[in-house]
Amino acid sequence: MTETPGIIMTVLSFLLVIGPLIFIHEMGHYLAGRACGVKADVFSIGFGRELFGWTDRRGTRWKVGWMPIGGYVKFAGDMNPASTPTTEWLALPAAERARTFQAKSVWQRFLIVLAGPATNFLFAILVFCAVFATLGEPTTPPVIAGVQPGSPAAAAGLRAGDRITSVSGRAIGRFEQIQDIVQIRPGERMTLAVERDGRTMSLPIVTGSQLLRDRFGNEMRIGRLGILAGRGEMRKLGPTEVVGASLRYTVNAVGMMIETTAQIIRGQRAASEMGGPLKIAQVSGQQASMGWFEFIWFMTMISINLGFINLLPVPLLDGGHLFFYAIEAVRRRPLEPRVQEWAFRSGLAMLLSLMLFVTFNDLGSFGLWRTLAGLIG
Repeated sequence: MTETPGIIMTVLSFLLVIGPLIFIHEMGHYLAGRACGVKADVFSIGFGRELFGWTDRRGTRWKVGWMPIGGYVKFAGDMNPASTPTTEWLALPAAERARTFQAKSVWQRFLIVLAGPATNFLFAILVFCAVFATLGEPTTPPVIAGVQPGSPAAAAGLRAGDRITSVSGRAIGRFEQIQDIVQIRPGERMTLAVERDGRTMSLPIVTGSQLLRDRFGNEMRIGRLGILAGRGEMRKLGPTEVVGASLRYTVNAVGMMIETTAQIIRGQRAASEMGGPLKIAQVSGQQASMGWFEFIWFMTMISINLGFINLLPVPLLDGGHLFFYAIEAVRRRPLEPRVQEWAFRSGLAMLLSLMLFVTFNDLGSFGLWRTLAGLIG
């Protein structure tokens, strides 16, 4: 029987995950804009009708909207999605116009937009730093303690005592790195560099595929080799090692997201595995029911995910703006407003389509479509 944390815990957990992360993201934009001398008209968590808010002495309206999925900072003069000058902007007094977003140089606008995703990554790095400084880093030598009979490892000729030094060209220093690489690559061909009795050999292997189901009924297909790890330890890290490990974990998490996204595009992974806000809400409640550490860890992964998604070169996302600013820096002038408007309209259609698709997936993972089929049948 699967466990269910309950609707109240699910909703509260979702708000505790998404609310602070949106605030962190938008605060990055806000602080960078303020450092560049840009006035912020609105700082909003959520969209739609304002539930409550206040206006600070700088004239910024801080508010919370009734729809908590997303947020934004509206800078002075930012009057259209392409952030191109308008007649209204040109009509502003010179002193007021100097405090607007469009008045800033391309590199300042680039930094203001980049600061949002960068702050999401910074949050993850700080959480990792706190974990590693307190608990240490899990470290297990990459030496095989045992091989499961009939497994891909057994078929490849791996033995107990073998030390794996690289996986498909990626250097290995800890057993945990092997797990990170293999688990997102079920059914893929790899090459292992192995040290055995003082000799180095190269062994081809095809990862196995295993469907895991957790206590909440969530299913995930992962790659397996069929090798057992030896005894590990929590290694205490020095200050510089803590920062280095935190950066490494963040970069590895982004790499895994890039790889799984590429697998979906190539058809190696089912598109049904993509989840949206409803799935995040469900898993938020599940992680919260497991304890504060699991909840914070999940929140950290979502923060990295938000940073990664926002850097994709899709119009309307931060990455789309950054792409246009890069073009502007090379051309010494921005793209024509008509081109930018067309791109942002296309980006909006793409994002709406993706939102509908992941919502359809989320409802399917909740069993809605099976239930409806049963009622109709």
